[in-house]
Amino acid sequence: MQFSANQIAALVNGVVEGDGNATVSTIAKIEEGVPGAISFLANPKYTHYIYTTGSSIVLVNRDFIPEQPVSATLIRVDDPYATVAHLLEMVSAMMNQHPEGVESPSFISEGVEIPEGAYIGAFAYIGKNVKLGKNVKIYPQAYIGANVEIGDDTVIYPGVKIYHNCKIGSRCTLHAGVVIGGDGFGFAPVHGHYNKIPQIGNVVLEDDVEIGANTTVDRATMGSTVIRRGVKLDNLIQVAHNCEIGHDTVMAAQAGVAGSTKIGANCMVGGQVGFAGHITVGDHVNIGAQSGIPRDIPSGKVMMGYPATDARDFARQASAIKNLPELYKRVNKLEKQKQ
Repeated sequence: MQFSANQIAALVNGVVEGDGNATVSTIAKIEEGVPGAISFLANPKYTHYIYTTGSSIVLVNRDFIPEQPVSATLIRVDDPYATVAHLLEMVSAMMNQHPEGVESPSFISEGVEIPEGAYIGAFAYIGKNVKLGKNVKIYPQAYIGANVEIGDDTVIYPGVKIYHNCKIGSRCTLHAGVVIGGDGFGFAPVHGHYNKIPQIGNVVLEDDVEIGANTTVDRATMGSTVIRRGVKLDNLIQVAHNCEIGHDTVMAAQAGVAGSTKIGANCMVGGQVGFAGHITVGDHVNIGAQSGIPRDIPSGKVMMGYPATDARDFARQASAIKNLPELYKRVNKLEKQKQ
């Protein structure tokens, strides 16, 4: 499908500068632009590409002032990055139409109602007393345990496992290999060996949560492990028993959250960050990649390092460490002069 600059501007409340009849049929990064593509400029580091890009249309900020002639048609918007995300969402909706109906073979326990617009893929298993919302999509080889509740418009991709009694909200997306509600890591040391502590709680995912491939969220020992609304978890993340992650927090791949830790709302967590157990992290906390979090963090902090410290302090420490070899030579030389 082709769209003109005028049509796109109307969709995103933008202002066209250039040929309003210029058409595009694909989206490309600005440095890889080709005729017939739309790109965006959000990061000032990429500004130089706007003068050489082959893209037919480029989304820019409303206050962007070119320093050289630009051959592409510009569409001025409030936020180019958010705008292209909206366009990608529309394109994805057109390209990836979810199926409907029940494929065979699949197993659906007696009494489970299949709602309007639902899809149950081949080899999926739906346990006893499961409640499914409208337009739920459950792809092949998914396992939905007894008493699970899944809200409207949620998508469960192939190979997802949702253990018994867990609750999944509306408009959630669980990617391939996600495990919700596996046992928490609870063992009691007794006379030199470990006895398992039964994990009788569940996991609650609120609305609009997205969880990446092969991420695991363990059930609570008692009560619930809770992922609040709007949380986005990347691939290969471990969330342990009785944790709580606040609304609209995002977490990059390979992060690990130990048991009973509470992470606040609107936090940003880099890849491979490790959280100790039984700590509390406030709201609006940003944590750099590979940081170690051994203790509580108040709201509004920017942290980095192992153990994590204020990001500015960490930068100064890293700068000082680079000077250590030369400092060592100087100290060694001075010691020899004293002898």
